[in-house]
Parts: sequence; C-alpha cells; structure tokens
Amino acid sequence: MIVIGIDPHMKTHMAIAIDAATGRSVGEKTVASTEAGHDELLSWARALDAESVFAIEDCRHVSGRLERHLLPAGERVVRVPPKLMAGARASARAYRKSDGIDATCVARAALREPDLHEACLSGPEHDLRLLTDHRDDPGE
Repeated sequence: MIVIGIDPHMKTHMAIAIDAATGRSVGEKTVASTEAGHDELLSWARALDAESVFAIEDCRHVSGRLERHLLPAGERVVRVPPKLMAGARASARAYRKSDGIDATCVARAALREPDLHEACLSGPEHDLRLLTDHRDDPGE
C-alpha cells in the first residue's frame, strides 16, 4: 500500500507517494489543479499501486475540488490538519519553501496518525455510490 501525500495549491498540486511498509518515497508528481490534472494524478497513483490512500493537507478552499474528484472514483481520502506537520516542516526546511517537503510531511503524518478524519461523499452522491459500488461483491 502507498500513501500519497498532497500539498494542494490554487494552480498545482504536489504529490509524493510513500510506501506504507518502508516509509520510502516511491514517486512524485506535480499536476495542475484542474479536472485533467486530477485525472492525471489518479492514473499515476493507480499505476504505482492498486491499494492507496490519498492524504491531503486540510485546506478545503484549495483541496476541495481534488477531494470531490477522488471520492466518486472510489479513492480513500484522509484530511491531514496543517498543525500535524509544523514541526516536521521546520526541521526539514532549508532556506526556501519546498512543496515536495510539504507533501512528504503530509504523507508521513497520515502514516503516524491512524485516526485522521476520512473524507466522504455526502447527499445524493453518497446514496448513488452505495447503490453502485460492487467492488466488495464476491461475484465480481
């Protein structure tokens, strides 16, 4: 399983994939914060490992569209509060900002904190998902 830490921004999202068993980085990708970029991110993550969780820094004014794209696609999304990464960011940072460092801190915080809030569909989207999701059916 991999954890994909995401540092979201208005124009781009930086993603770092971390192997959950070893804690090692297995890839990184920057995509546009557009529907096409979200599709690209999803394809990249699925090519790395069939089992993954997206850990997104919880700033919904910039990450909300990405969450709303991943959830209907059947992906698991956890929200990582920025305060969980403050110490790691300070110790890892050089003299400049690094979205890669931030995305890695998000992924590692998700590995360290198993009880993070998991994002979910709401309203009619949730009802539709329950009716159409057959991934756990033994006959599928």
